[in-house]
Amino acid sequence: VQLQASGGGLVQAGGSLRLSCAAPRMIFSTYVNYVMGWYRQGPGQQRELVATISSGGDRNYADSIQGRFTISRDNSRKTIWLQMNSLQPEDTAVYFCNARHRSSGENTWGQGTQVTVSS
Repeated sequence: VQLQASGGGLVQAGGSLRLSCAAPRMIFSTYVNYVMGWYRQGPGQQRELVATISSGGDRNYADSIQGRFTISRDNSRKTIWLQMNSLQPEDTAVYFCNARHRSSGENTWGQGTQVTVSS
């Protein structure tokens, strides 16, 4: 499993960014067996869950971003997105894409993408 994340950057508080994560080398029948998600790691902090989405569209969000971030998925494109609105300085972190096999629990991480929110 190879994950390609993109879309980070610098934005002012209140702004928006959209992250994407593609798995171009996975075949469709394999991709749908993975729960996809986003995690983040702020400066001096542990990596934490942001949001996950199953192939059927079941979503799970961290309380801290509920109502501001939206995770979406297109299985045919083997891609997920994280739309982040009303960004706050505390959202500053490296965001990591994750693929977790729904049966084995096998975890794969993409490269991180930096999100910086200025006040």
